[in-house]
Amino acid sequence: MYYTPPLFALGQIVTTPGALAEVDQSRLIHCLCRHMRGYWGCVCAEDRETNDEAVREGNRILSAYPIDEDKPCEGFGENTLWIITEWDRSVTTFLLPEEY
Repeated sequence: MYYTPPLFALGQIVTTPGALAEVDQSRLIHCLCRHMRGYWGCVCAEDRETNDEAVREGNRILSAYPIDEDKPCEGFGENTLWIITEWDRSVTTFLLPEEY
């Protein structure tokens, strides 16, 4: 098995009420593991580049993942989980787009 170390600190990990109600805990952990290793999920190419730069420069990082992997996810709207790590790496938040 190949191990990819985390690219950045996560800080305190928090979850909004909507994400907590809609997303299974095992799914949250799976997505968080992808987020901290630079697999940004369902974001556009420009956002992927912005995230890659944010890792190097210390800016905010946003990943988007499908809540249900069997359904489409556009990175916003229905069936989408966002994970945001703040620029100072003090907190990482699970949230639904409508909670932003």
